[in-house]
Amino acid sequence: MGTLRDLQYALQEKIEELRQRDALIDELELELDQKDELIQKLQNELDKYRSVIRPATQQAQQQTSSTLQGEHRTKRQAISAEPTAFDIQDLSHVTLPFYPKSPQSKDLIKEAILDNDFMKNLELSQIQEIVDCMYPVEYGKDSCIIKEGDVGSLVYVMEASLQKTSIHDCVLG
Repeated sequence: MGTLRDLQYALQEKIEELRQRDALIDELELELDQKDELIQKLQNELDKYRSVIRPATQQAQQQTSSTLQGEHRTKRQAISAEPTAFDIQDLSHVTLPFYPKSPQSKDLIKEAILDNDFMKNLELSQIQEIVDCMYPVEYGKDSCIIKEGDVGSLVYVMEASLQKTSIHDCVLG
């Protein structure tokens, strides 16, 4: 059997081992929390993309099945708008404006569109065109930009940073 000093030294070693294990556990718990957050974020992104992909896939399947049955029905998903007097030939020559923006702004706008119940079923090319056409507008503090119930043809996406708040506008229709 060891002396008192040997036992105290062994106790100190065990205490130090426990501290190291506690520190490792804390580190691993933090890493686990970060991975849980990442999983949740990726799951949300996946849900958004599925909401865009599923309607397109269902439409393709319906077209295939109705073609096989001899029917030529097309189910469309789009935003309802008032009819226009434009001829499709007139619209084929229209070039949409492009406003450069940071990748972060592009991602923010795209995410906002995919979160919108009316716009999330647009085709990805349509979403990209909307993102490209949006431009930043800065409003003063406490400005009234839009009120619930207002009639309008603009899409707003608010982008806030520590330095400023920008609103990206896009005219629809």
